[in-house]
Amino acid sequence: MSRIESSNAQPARRWFVRVLSACVFALVSIALVRWRVTLTHLGEYLICSEAPESADLILILGGDFYGPRVLKAAELAQQGFAPTVLISSPPYRGRPEGEFAIAYLTGRGYSTAAFQIFAHNASSTVDEVIALRDELIRRSAKRVILVTSAYHSRRSAIVFRLFCPGIRFISVPAADEHFHAEDWWSDHSSRKLFFSEWKKIFGSLLYAYPSYLLGHKRGFAAKLPFSVTGRAWIPSGFHPRPS
Repeated sequence: MSRIESSNAQPARRWFVRVLSACVFALVSIALVRWRVTLTHLGEYLICSEAPESADLILILGGDFYGPRVLKAAELAQQGFAPTVLISSPPYRGRPEGEFAIAYLTGRGYSTAAFQIFAHNASSTVDEVIALRDELIRRSAKRVILVTSAYHSRRSAIVFRLFCPGIRFISVPAADEHFHAEDWWSDHSSRKLFFSEWKKIFGSLLYAYPSYLLGHKRGFAAKLPFSVTGRAWIPSGFHPRPS
C-alpha cells in the first residue's frame, strides 16, 4: 500500500472504530438499563396463569399438602369448576400425601367430598405426569385444571401438554411466598427456584420429551428405583365436614 493510500485509509479506520465503539457503548448502555426488565420477564415467564374454566376434574400436583395448592383447589371446587379434585400423591412418611391434604382441609372446614387420591411413587414432574396419564385417560378426562405452585406452573403445563396429548390443561396456579418473579435475583429462595425451574424446563424439552418420542420409555423406567404406576382411591377414615 502506498503512503497516499495509507493516509486515506486512516480516517476510514478511525471512523469505523468510532462507530463500533459507539455501537458497543449503546448496547452496553441498553443492557445496563434494561437488565432488570429482562430478568423480570424471565421470572414472570415461569408463572403460567390462566382463567379457570369448567373442567372434568381439578388436579393438584404433589409436593404441597399443607398449603396454597390444596387451598386453591378447594376454592375452585367450591366455585363449581369441576365435580372431582384428584390429588397426585407421592409418599410421605409411608402414606400418600393426599391423606394429609384431606385431613388438613377437613380441619379448616372445607368439604372434601369431591376429593380423591391418586397414589404413586414418582419423584419428578415428568415421572408424575407419566404416572397420571393413564389415570386421566381411564377417567375420560378431556379438560383438566392444573393446580401447582406459581413458580412450577409453566414447567408443569409444558410437560403435561407434551406427554398427555388430547387433554386440554388449564393452568391455575396457587400463589407461593417463596418465589418473587419481579425481582427473583434479590433473595436466595427465588434465585434457587428460578435456576432450578429453567434448568428443568430445558431438560424436559431437550432430553426427556425427545427421549420419550424416540422410544426410550424403558430407559426412563430403568433409571428409577421404583415403579411410576399408581392407584386411585377415596381414603377411609376421613369424614368430610359440610362447608
